[in-house]
Amino acid sequence: MGSLHKTTFVLLMFCLAALGSADYLKYKDPKQPLGVRIKDLLGRMTLAEKIGQMTQIERENATAEAMSKYFIGSVLSGGGSVPSPQASAAAWQSMVNEMQKGALSTRLGIPMIYGIDAVHGHNNVYKATIFPHNVGLGATRDPMLIKRIGEATALEVRATGIPYAFAPCIAVCRDPRWGRCYESYSEDPKVVQSMTTLISGLQGDVPAGSEGRPYVGGSKKVAACAKHYVGDGGTFMGINENNTVIDAHGLMTIHMPAYYNSIIRGVSTVMTSYSSWNGKKMHANHFLVTDFLKNKLKFRGFVISDWQGIDRITSPPGVNYSYSVEAGVGAGIDMIMVPYAYTEFIDDLTYQVKNNII
Repeated sequence: MGSLHKTTFVLLMFCLAALGSADYLKYKDPKQPLGVRIKDLLGRMTLAEKIGQMTQIERENATAEAMSKYFIGSVLSGGGSVPSPQASAAAWQSMVNEMQKGALSTRLGIPMIYGIDAVHGHNNVYKATIFPHNVGLGATRDPMLIKRIGEATALEVRATGIPYAFAPCIAVCRDPRWGRCYESYSEDPKVVQSMTTLISGLQGDVPAGSEGRPYVGGSKKVAACAKHYVGDGGTFMGINENNTVIDAHGLMTIHMPAYYNSIIRGVSTVMTSYSSWNGKKMHANHFLVTDFLKNKLKFRGFVISDWQGIDRITSPPGVNYSYSVEAGVGAGIDMIMVPYAYTEFIDDLTYQVKNNII
């Protein structure tokens, strides 16, 4: 019986060891290199899980059930979209946590990221500190003041349980008839470049030697978003979301420079613009999104669409949605802001992948 007990004991230990190794997931181990964790996680993901991670939906649709059923990767508050009138910071936290529980309940437990337009302070939230719009901040010519505003905004955004702000807008407004000119720091690209210190305020200073890598410096900081890529402030006659008619030299010397600074500062995300460059919609512009931003400038964060941005690739918007999905994802947009019709997006993208269109 002694040898039988020993054999049983060895088999039991072997089974426990096997169970232990089955429970070990490289992607959840913070001691593993980032690249190893990413490769391990991607290798485990189904098509549905990958598409879910590319999908950002509006707060009002983001029940815990929807988060888990569709593996949703991100949620946002549209302008004025709040949990309740005059909601407290605690109410915001509670709402975000409920959504996060849904995301974490999935097979792989990938957390979602919640984003909000904190563009001049945490401006959707009751009793938040409100700062001047960018046109006023640009007039200060004081980059360090702008950085401190970023720091203050990050604290208030994190206090509501949110880790991602859709700021800064680094448009270079070239025509004051543009209705959103107040969102631009200046008509002078050099001034706009100097104001990218807001990113360092929001995210924290990138550690030495890590310049150009997406960076968020802990629990008092948020991911930033440089927008709207690119040329949103240069449209014909200042018409909003219209066509920026300019040669490549003009685009690169007027509208692009602040993106160089943003990437060096470690900006985590870039949002594409509704506008076009010489007739080509930015949401469908593979050259500028993939070839230039990702491959030439080595941007390593993720590119996000604007609100229903791929819908507006066609005129009228959404008239050929399957084409919009193909063009937007094909351009290199990583996360699609589909606030309401997210199941249509998921179904369409799934079909196109399964049929080798994408």
